[in-house]
Amino acid sequence: MAAAAAAAKVAAHLAELLQACITSRARLPGRAIHGKVLAGGLSGDTFLQNRLVELYSISGSFYDAGRVFRSIPSKNAYSWNAAISAACRSGDLAGACNLLEEMPERNAVSWNTVICGMVRAGVEEKGLDLCGMMMEEGFVPTEFTLASAMSACGSLEKIGHGGAWHALAVKIGMEGDPLIENALIGMYSKCGGSSAAVRIFNGLRRPNEVAFTAMMGGLVKDGSMAEALLLFSNMRKKGIHVDSVAVSCVLGACARSAAEERCFFGRQVHALVTKSAFDSDIHVGNSLVDFYAKSGDIGDAQKAFTSMHERNNVSWNILIAGYGNQGEIEKVKHLIDQMQALGFKPDEVTRASQLSACAKSGDVDSARQVFDRMPSPSLTSWNTILSIYSQREMHLEALELFKKMQQLLGVPFDRTTIAVALSACSGTGLLPFGKQIHGASTRRFLHGDLFVSSGLVDMYSKCGLIGLARQVFDRMPERDVVSWNSMIASLALHSCCREAFHLFHQMLAAGFRPTEYSYASVISSSARLSSLSQGRQLHGQTLKDGLCNDVFVGSSLIDMYAKCGGVEEARVFFDHMPSRNIVSWNEMIHGYAQNGGGAAAVELFEEMLQRGGEVRPDGVTLIAVLTGCSNSGMVDKATELLYSMERDLDLVPLADHYACAVDALARAGRFSEVRALIQKMPHEEDPIIWEVLLSACRVHGEEEMGRFAAERLFRLDPVNPSPYVLLSNIYAANGRWDQVAAIRRKMVDRGVAKNRGYSWIDDKVSVTAFMVDDDVRAVADRSG
Repeated sequence: MAAAAAAAKVAAHLAELLQACITSRARLPGRAIHGKVLAGGLSGDTFLQNRLVELYSISGSFYDAGRVFRSIPSKNAYSWNAAISAACRSGDLAGACNLLEEMPERNAVSWNTVICGMVRAGVEEKGLDLCGMMMEEGFVPTEFTLASAMSACGSLEKIGHGGAWHALAVKIGMEGDPLIENALIGMYSKCGGSSAAVRIFNGLRRPNEVAFTAMMGGLVKDGSMAEALLLFSNMRKKGIHVDSVAVSCVLGACARSAAEERCFFGRQVHALVTKSAFDSDIHVGNSLVDFYAKSGDIGDAQKAFTSMHERNNVSWNILIAGYGNQGEIEKVKHLIDQMQALGFKPDEVTRASQLSACAKSGDVDSARQVFDRMPSPSLTSWNTILSIYSQREMHLEALELFKKMQQLLGVPFDRTTIAVALSACSGTGLLPFGKQIHGASTRRFLHGDLFVSSGLVDMYSKCGLIGLARQVFDRMPERDVVSWNSMIASLALHSCCREAFHLFHQMLAAGFRPTEYSYASVISSSARLSSLSQGRQLHGQTLKDGLCNDVFVGSSLIDMYAKCGGVEEARVFFDHMPSRNIVSWNEMIHGYAQNGGGAAAVELFEEMLQRGGEVRPDGVTLIAVLTGCSNSGMVDKATELLYSMERDLDLVPLADHYACAVDALARAGRFSEVRALIQKMPHEEDPIIWEVLLSACRVHGEEEMGRFAAERLFRLDPVNPSPYVLLSNIYAANGRWDQVAAIRRKMVDRGVAKNRGYSWIDDKVSVTAFMVDDDVRAVADRSG
């Protein structure tokens, strides 16, 4: 009996030592105690063996924990639970489930351990299934069960399921448990139910740091950065303990909030980190680097990175992404080399940041090299490289890569992939391929996505099928201002001006506020319709909406006033614009040119040159001023400008520039100079030049030059009736009726028909259009 008492005393002493080792996670001293247990013949003591399983589990020696568990002769519930916990800690969830199934008598602790292990390992669906099985066996969920279930619902963003667990917590009287309250706040925040999360948080009697952090995380996810920062301030004022998780969360809010606010608050948090010695925490360090990088202060991001006591792949990736976003491709390469030299392996995120750097710097070749080195690029990387090609207008390359992605590799696509591919089809006019992509998006149920639908509208519009574009738009389940703008712009681009106005008013009726792009499109439609009254109304609306000073809207207004004959109003508006770009200048110069103000166009062009580097003229500017010279008979000025383009402005004259100069010379009857110019120009195959020359020959009755121009046009565009008619008119004016008849026979032989002219009448209520040979009474019937 004395021996038994002595053994019990030794066992109790060893148990105390093991508990100390468990608390400090001291594996090596624990092994020594394990040796004493064996030497003392105490291997049959279930209590000591349970303590050893727990020690090995908590110190990471999972194999030893399993070996000790299997050696216990008389296992109790604690033994099984300790073994299940060890399996969950090691990540062996299948083993934990097997132990749970083999356990002679399961209890709530057993179930909760496996459920919690499932949820933490990211297999939330299985964790929820186990919750259901636990209740089917007659166990009442504990606060740990409910907290795990709500955490799983939050991760899966299943607010309906989370609400059901909330109702169960209320039913069994556990809603007020602090663990449940914190879990509810986290669940609703992650599922987008911020109002429910705020209501629960505001009802807490004593919110702790977990509740504050969960609520801040929800506000950050919801985009309410200011509220998240205010909550952190309140947390500090109330004396709530601030841990590293809360600091990381608020730094995340600073990284995503407005520039001035985030810089001030984020630096204050950095000071708190230094004061509270959180700077040794790797997650806090990463959050600091991320905050400075996203604030654009890459220098301080580098300092925060350098001062970190410990780094991981995330640390390197955040800093690389920061430099990548600024397009510093050489720095990115240097960091990746440095990262590898220190034993860190670049991953998908690293390469994606390198791709981003290439995109920012415009280095497409380097981007493709980086992409091709990826062993198995993720969908995000595919989308990035496709977007790089699209942004550089390398649309054919983007489509080739998209086809490889789908046909050869079978990589699944998402809405971003589809939108980029559609943009490439729009840029190249490849309608058949665009229709195939439309079909693929329909099969994947992506055609109703707002992003994809807008891309389809743009693709069909750019390919000339405005009717199909409108069908896609009308079938959109939801629309944003971008999709409205896209459809309005498409209608305006295809001269469906009245339809554009009608859709603009529908947009207003739907409660959308027009943007500068909305106004630019409908003002352009007013210009095409020469509707000054409508244009003035739109001008008034832009003033009311505060968009009148936008440079795009302003340029459209200048164009509208000029095309409606109000060139003086256009100039007044131009002079009062707070900022002007090349389009504004071009529209004003072109407005003078179209309204017979050639001298004013030249004067404004010379003023533009005198302003130096403020705005540099481009090819469109020269077309506008040359047109003004041609329309106003300023022939010498036109030729002078043409010859000065390359010499003084570093601009290569295009066919349109030569056409303007030819028009000016031919209108003045200076055909010998026209011949000399035509012999020098490199654009002999452009039909516009010959049409301009032929038209001037008709005015002057210049038969020889006219026949020469017409013959060129017959070859370039044999079914165009205009050159036949113009040459016929030249022959008729010179009394060459035999040649007139010959031209008409040629038209019949080639199947060329003269286009009928048409006119329209706008009576402010409706527009009536009629063509040559229309019956006036029939037209009246159609309009009435």
